[in-house]
Amino acid sequence: MRLLYVIATWVAFAFLFPVLALMKKTREGLLQRFGFYAEGIIPAGGSPRIWLHGASAGDLLALSPMIDRLRTKFPDAKVIISTITNTGALMARERLSKKIDAIVYAPWDLFGATRRAVRALKPDLLVLEYTEIWPNLIRAAHASGARLALTNGRFSADHLGRYRAFFTLIENPLEDIDLFLMREQDEAERVLSLGAAPARVQITGNTKFDALVPSSEAAEDQALKTALGLNAAGRVWIAGSTHEGEEELLLDVYKRLIVEVPDLRLVIAPRYIDRAPRVLSLIEAAGLHGGLRSAGNPQGAPVVVLDSIGELARAYRLATVVFVGGSFITRGGQNILEPAAQGRPVLFGPHMENFRDSVGVLVGRGGLQVKDPDNLFKVLSELFSRPETIESLGELARKAVRQVSGASDRNVDAMAKLLAERRS
Repeated sequence: MRLLYVIATWVAFAFLFPVLALMKKTREGLLQRFGFYAEGIIPAGGSPRIWLHGASAGDLLALSPMIDRLRTKFPDAKVIISTITNTGALMARERLSKKIDAIVYAPWDLFGATRRAVRALKPDLLVLEYTEIWPNLIRAAHASGARLALTNGRFSADHLGRYRAFFTLIENPLEDIDLFLMREQDEAERVLSLGAAPARVQITGNTKFDALVPSSEAAEDQALKTALGLNAAGRVWIAGSTHEGEEELLLDVYKRLIVEVPDLRLVIAPRYIDRAPRVLSLIEAAGLHGGLRSAGNPQGAPVVVLDSIGELARAYRLATVVFVGGSFITRGGQNILEPAAQGRPVLFGPHMENFRDSVGVLVGRGGLQVKDPDNLFKVLSELFSRPETIESLGELARKAVRQVSGASDRNVDAMAKLLAERRS
């Protein structure tokens, strides 16, 4: 059955490769994606050698709180990060490079590519995240003698049948994973139902909560405020991580709001920054004046697009209120805890299927779920008329995030035990 998966992946890849090679998200680092690394990219030596894999920029940020803890626990370790997307690699270079020893693109889940990558990286521990179950990579790492851990583990209840059928067909890759560090009880029960050994499953929480500790006031705050063209006195609504189909709705709400709140500025941060020109055109089509953060918004346009990587968390510090996108469409939501950690009230739409745990943390504690744009307008209108409510909701949100931290410490302790077992 494993041979069937090996053959199937190569056949599928032959058809998909032209698309993958041209997509903006995956067209860089093609040699690395086949397991070939130029001299000097992979560091030599070090013990233990720890390979952390996160598919995208957001996934890597969720892993990042563990890096400092791993460094403290293992001073001589080599820490290597891999990702799939180009934006993930860019973010890692900008924000994580001082903490790690190498940043690489993950290999395609092909028999040869994964074996070459494992031989080159020589991991003692491979850490996967969420549902990054890549059977060829898992088997190559296991065969090399590495230990494997899944962190922030999640398996959708809606897809359990598909997982079960797939794992049965190819021989269950979960058998080669040594440690399942799950976010919550329901997800632990799901991974057990898929064949994970009970002794290998622990509930440790979500490390993304540990990545949300707000930074102290810094000069960068004022620099970003200037680049966005925000004035000192005006109120600011930030719409973060928006997707196609949402910006038009939010712009309509904004046009209604400024009748009541004339000084209100709107900052739109699209989930994918290559959509910035499209968002700017939507602003102009709505009859509004728009600007770009990358251009410094020299005219001080009331609506500005945040078209940069790695600045959204800091931008949230400048907000009066925040709406998080991916929630008015069937995308399943985006990270609502990031603005909450900055002490800002957070609004979001009905589609939060991928962030149910975050909704559970925030609803009633600084988080407000709205059913549609009309409901969003009514809630925002009321909030702007009651500034004391905005302040109290923001403080509730900040406290709610602090109360769910600690998963990174628990994960690193569990991985340290796993490595100690390997050595013995």
